[in-house]
Amino acid sequence: FAREFRAQPPSLIHAAWGSAPATAAWLLSRLDGYRYSAAAHAYDLFEHGGDWWLREKLLPAEFVHTSTEMGRRALHARGIPPARIACIRRGLERIPPLRPLRPSRSPLHLICVARLVEKKGLEYQLRIYAALRAAGVPFAARIVGDGPLRPELERLAGHLGLAADLTFTGHLPQHEVWRHLEWADVLLHTGVIAASGDRDGLPNVIPEAMSVGVLVVTSPVAATTEAVTQGVTGFVIPVDASDQWASALRRLSVDDAFAEKLRAAARRWVEENFDAHQNAAHLFARFQAALAADHPARAP
Repeated sequence: FAREFRAQPPSLIHAAWGSAPATAAWLLSRLDGYRYSAAAHAYDLFEHGGDWWLREKLLPAEFVHTSTEMGRRALHARGIPPARIACIRRGLERIPPLRPLRPSRSPLHLICVARLVEKKGLEYQLRIYAALRAAGVPFAARIVGDGPLRPELERLAGHLGLAADLTFTGHLPQHEVWRHLEWADVLLHTGVIAASGDRDGLPNVIPEAMSVGVLVVTSPVAATTEAVTQGVTGFVIPVDASDQWASALRRLSVDDAFAEKLRAAARRWVEENFDAHQNAAHLFARFQAALAADHPARAP
């Protein structure tokens, strides 16, 4: 990189994560005086306590991009000045049409889109399905995704007697994931904080589901509650309260007026907060401001 950059010096380097990319940007800055910006979102902030050298790498940055208020708070706690933190969300390049509410939601179509790893809390989700069945609510569930916990989860599903109600689809391309979202009535997100400290920020699938009218029930972990407000844009329920999940899902299966109210509010949140064109423009403005700042890089 240093040789390439000396041949064609950049005006600004952007490190997309606070881990190795930020290390490279910091080192190039120390070697040749280049200015840089950086980003930090989730694992680089939290896994195993976060990147051990994060503060030292981010303090010299022109600004630090994060995509959630959770990330903003974590960066501020690390000593990054608030004015240099740019909280700008990701977004949908095209916000799709709102799908009509399915008039008869029995069986209730449930979906989870996730890597099958500890921080997704899928063991809890299987127990929620078992509680829902015990409550007498007909449902069909699909878990879209793959990962190292799949064999363990399939064994637990068999032990709980969920074989007839639950399908593990495995990894699917994005266009097929959207097809499954269009089938679904409700998205479940049972995120937890893993033993390593790793956690989600705001998983993209939550606003993606909200954009097309899929109702959302989530655990109150990480940044999920920045999009899902209890009783306003969805349900927020502790991950181990399976009976509360079953009660909420029962209500969503029969209460059309309430479901429509949630869907409308969720769609508004997406339109106001998760438009990729608007958010990219905000990020571009931060790059422009950094480039215009009156402290040019040292000559290489």
